[in-house]
Amino acid sequence: MSAEATSPGAPIRRRGRPRIDLRRLGRVALLGPVSRDRLPDAIGHVAEAHRAHYPDADLSILRRAYVLAESSHRGQMRKSGEPYITHPLAVTLILAQLGAETTTLTASLLHDTVEDTDVTLDQVRDQFGKEVCYLVDGVTKLEKVDYGAAAEPETFRKMLVATGDDVRVMSIKLADRLHNMRTLGVMRPEKQARIAKVTRDVLIPLAERLGVQALKTELEDLVFAILHPEEYERTRALIDAAAARSEGSGAARQDPLAAIAESVTTVLREAGIPAEVLIRPRHFVSVHRVGVKRGELRGTDFGRLLVLVGEDADCYAVLGELHTCFTPVISEFKDFIAAPKFNLYQSLHTAVVGEDGAVAEVLIRTHRMHKVAEAGVIALGNPYAADSGTGPQPAEPADGERADPTRPGWLSRLLEWQQSATDPDTFWTTLRADLAQDREITVFRTDGGTLGLPAGASCVDAAYAQYGDEAHNCIGARVNGRLATLGTVLSDGDTVQLLLAEDAASGPSPDWLDHARTPAARIAITGWLDAHPEDTQRPHVGRPAGTGPGQHGHARPGPQPQQTTGSGPATAASAVADRPDAPVRLAGCCTPVPPDAVTGFVVRGGAVTVHRLECPAVARMRSIGRTPVGVSWTDSTECRVTLVAESFGRPRLLADLTEAIATADAAIISATVEPPSEQRVRHTYTLQLPDAAGLPALMRAMRDVPGVYDVSRAKHRAATV
Repeated sequence: MSAEATSPGAPIRRRGRPRIDLRRLGRVALLGPVSRDRLPDAIGHVAEAHRAHYPDADLSILRRAYVLAESSHRGQMRKSGEPYITHPLAVTLILAQLGAETTTLTASLLHDTVEDTDVTLDQVRDQFGKEVCYLVDGVTKLEKVDYGAAAEPETFRKMLVATGDDVRVMSIKLADRLHNMRTLGVMRPEKQARIAKVTRDVLIPLAERLGVQALKTELEDLVFAILHPEEYERTRALIDAAAARSEGSGAARQDPLAAIAESVTTVLREAGIPAEVLIRPRHFVSVHRVGVKRGELRGTDFGRLLVLVGEDADCYAVLGELHTCFTPVISEFKDFIAAPKFNLYQSLHTAVVGEDGAVAEVLIRTHRMHKVAEAGVIALGNPYAADSGTGPQPAEPADGERADPTRPGWLSRLLEWQQSATDPDTFWTTLRADLAQDREITVFRTDGGTLGLPAGASCVDAAYAQYGDEAHNCIGARVNGRLATLGTVLSDGDTVQLLLAEDAASGPSPDWLDHARTPAARIAITGWLDAHPEDTQRPHVGRPAGTGPGQHGHARPGPQPQQTTGSGPATAASAVADRPDAPVRLAGCCTPVPPDAVTGFVVRGGAVTVHRLECPAVARMRSIGRTPVGVSWTDSTECRVTLVAESFGRPRLLADLTEAIATADAAIISATVEPPSEQRVRHTYTLQLPDAAGLPALMRAMRDVPGVYDVSRAKHRAATV
């Protein structure tokens, strides 16, 4: 994928990771295809790495894929002068070393053929099957000539949608980007920076979410070197100095991490626990982060101890021995075996203090956990084949849709919200923001289901995750059995029950955007607000409970006017305006009902808002020169009104008030109760009455409730219209 050449000025790479000799491979590639009875020398590295994970793998398909790729790319050169075939070879070797199965390696060898040569997808399908064709198509870029500036975001959208059906698509893309980042040195500095930023904002978070730590850490170091060269050089100097100290004379005395590793090995051997104790060096970015956090690096900060065992139970046995024989740092203990991370990661984390006071971080995991921690979804092999080392064996359910057993919950949510983000800029911006949220929580629904949400998600996010667009009618929530505002931030393990209003005309408030963390919620709320600009002018419409001034509880205050349009006078409830074809709305600030004296004003969008004559908004409208519109009541008797009850605080007051309202045959649309102030409590109710004539009797019944000293119609300042 437009891979570039190496440069002497390229950043230093991590030690210990095998590299293929590009120049030797270039010479081999130029020799052209070999006889059918032997494997081309150019992919000998790939074959060796692949057989290490899959000893019985059939390599003939790799030979055929290499022959097609080499012949197709022949004559194409990288900017370094190397034959282009060296790029797909290097990408395939990266995947082979991580344990990718044969199908993935085949597609990796061919991943640029459709994009950069005359090979077509039909040819790939005919020669290598549907699975390989799907993977190659998934990583093929969209043409800039067709999409212009939207080519990059739309390419990523296409790739993510393909990843939703097969995570191996993103595995190939990550390996492709890693090799391109390794060989980015010949690019112009500004282009290096642009590619590095996209890698930082999109590819590295995707590698983290897919659990491919081996690719993620090296990508982080390469991006660090390009975007922060000074910090990179300082960190590199610190690591080199630490390495020089450990390799010098008396290394055992100068390297505290090695001393603790030796002690741990002795303790586990004496306990009869078969284990392998390794020193795992931190990568550049990790060392830099530790330095920023602690200010001054200690000798043990340049690496961590890795203890590998055979069984899950051995992990806890090792933990017990370490906490018994060493002083543990309890705050550093984390159990990701009992509660794995959302990216498949499992391990025990702890820290112990050595004899000289040095603190060493320790990772404890089985060999299989370690493989998954390094390679993530790549280590799972082909999710569609019983034997993932023998080639593609697709499994498709009867409906023809492939259900990927490795698809994580965050990817499913991403695929859902991207359908609503039709604009490429919105998709690109939202994708980066979504991927920046690198932790996930699980909350439980009262029906027994679960919701996976990013850390920091609120009840607003839970509502849209559970109900989609129906969440526009959400008026509150119960979290762990207690009433909570929609802005309440959820914690891992919470139980949440979302409360929806029966009024389908309800809608969200702009305030909800302050609490929304998930793209699905933000896109849905923004879409509703854009489609109903006039509703954003009314105070309290769809406001999450507790977010507005003086609001407490779980119900949405304020009325939800009805609207009808057509020839002749327009109506809202039983109001008629002297302005043909204009929609009519009852003001939320004074909630007029028959037989109130009313007037109206034209607001944005051409609607007429109806106010009571004594409403403060009327005087304000007239003071700025707004012309009133005549309004009259029809014979319809049903109405909606907002009442404010002032009372002294006492037990069962709320129950008695709601009973009085129900006895008067009024329906409670929403209710809020403010916190007590000087033993006084203020209740606000929005009620639906079957007959406006019953309003005086209802207000008297509410005043008769012990402790209530006043009941009045709502009067508050209206929003600017």
